[in-house]
Amino acid sequence: MTLETYFDYFILPILTISIILVFIRLLKGPHVVDRVVALDLIITIGIGIITVFTIRSNQKVLLDVAIILALIAFLGTIAFSYYIEKRNDE
Repeated sequence: MTLETYFDYFILPILTISIILVFIRLLKGPHVVDRVVALDLIITIGIGIITVFTIRSNQKVLLDVAIILALIAFLGTIAFSYYIEKRNDE
């Protein structure tokens, strides 16, 4: 079995199923914290999909996109947690 076969038949379907399940959590999340964590996880899974596509297509430029997306997701999570903490203090 080659690496491409693993990507096509195992890794990408697992990432797809996980992004669907996390999207359901994003919609159903009873609290804002659940939605923030789900949104962060969706971005992280998206970075995984970009990485798999980068390895598959041998285009190293897409790794820069994944790094930038990871930084934006991190800053967004920090901003949301700061907002939630300030909202709970009031």
